[in-house]
Amino acid sequence: MKILHFSDPHAGGPAEDWMAYIDKRWVGVFNYRFRRQFRHDLTKLARAVEYILDAKPDLAVCTGDLTSSGQPGEFEKVRPILAPLRDSKIPLLYLPGNHDCYVKRPKCVAAVREMTEYLSRGDYRFTDLPLTRVYGGLEFLLLNTSRPSNLLCSWGFVSRQDSAWVEKVCSEPKTMPRILVSHYPMIEEHPLLRTRHRLFGQKKILELMKSREIDLSLCGHVHKPYLKVDPTGRGECCAGSVTRNGSMVEIDYSPESRNFTFHTINL
Repeated sequence: MKILHFSDPHAGGPAEDWMAYIDKRWVGVFNYRFRRQFRHDLTKLARAVEYILDAKPDLAVCTGDLTSSGQPGEFEKVRPILAPLRDSKIPLLYLPGNHDCYVKRPKCVAAVREMTEYLSRGDYRFTDLPLTRVYGGLEFLLLNTSRPSNLLCSWGFVSRQDSAWVEKVCSEPKTMPRILVSHYPMIEEHPLLRTRHRLFGQKKILELMKSREIDLSLCGHVHKPYLKVDPTGRGECCAGSVTRNGSMVEIDYSPESRNFTFHTINL
């Protein structure tokens, strides 16, 4: 079983309506105007798509932040780049990032919901999350941890309901490895230093990872790729930002050894 995992393209652009100057979008627009447009190169996302199409994995996973401030025009920038992958026969899982769920403006909410359904080829909708899917003898738990937060923070949240759902899924007899897919890292080694950017409410999930009821967490959010795994490959894999670091991760699972192996791809 081969998985190709990428994340955080961060397409951006100008404010798309006057209300963007009175809600949180102005933070994302300002950040893109003076930082991200010089650090993130969408041609690397196009190269990632080409690589995936050539490699023909059993599954592709995108862990969010397609955009910088969740505006419809930003989603439209990545749509034609991702279209060849979406229109291929390679299964694709997309979970939104905090920048995709930046504000509660109806047109922005509609944009992330439409993109979720588009990339999943209608298999699931944003409002269907959380849910499970099975590919190649692996069970994937798709969890949305991204919701609008306050002006200066990039918090993520595992709600009580979602935590209970994960616990219920993991209480069932385990017949195959379980992989959690979400935007935010579950493992946070520096919670105080990263207070403005961290996830809250994942305590039960960490316990399930420790007990190996959940074998692997796939995430983005942190732009530098990393692996926090044991010798069997169980733990957490962050793909980093495909457009900033030109990174994506190839994950192979061997049913014979029951191990995961990882290879960071530099585009």
